[in-house]
Amino acid sequence: MRRELVFFYILFTVLFTLDQLIKYGFAHFDWDVYGPYMSLQLAYNYGVAFSMLSFLEEYLKYIQLSVVFGACIYLYKNKDVFYEYYFPISLLFAGGLSNILDRFTYGGVVDYLYWHYGFDFAIFNFADVIIDIAVVIIIYKQIKSSKKEESKQS
Repeated sequence: MRRELVFFYILFTVLFTLDQLIKYGFAHFDWDVYGPYMSLQLAYNYGVAFSMLSFLEEYLKYIQLSVVFGACIYLYKNKDVFYEYYFPISLLFAGGLSNILDRFTYGGVVDYLYWHYGFDFAIFNFADVIIDIAVVIIIYKQIKSSKKEESKQS
């Protein structure tokens, strides 16, 4: 098995498990902590980012699973893409599948990080953070690749 694939599975498993353990704690124990800048406060999100599409509440988990399944098929057929982006893909899958599991387990995504200093921001979770990091890495790699290609053409 290739080194990238092993790394993918290990990172996915660690992040997915860590996120689920944190969410279990917030969902089953009173872990709420109120601070001057940021608070830990349990909330359930029945939509996607900023509760958009919450009207699809019951169907959203199946739509999201279909997207993940489609991504798996794409990556299987385009192994070169997987091996180039295995690190951010492991982050995306860990965060995304953890949030999808929440929809089956709790009826909505378990959110708990609440920024409220200067302005109120949407409540989010660790999975959302690792998904955002993955997107930033992918964009960075794309820009870097694009600049490299431009310099070759010059």
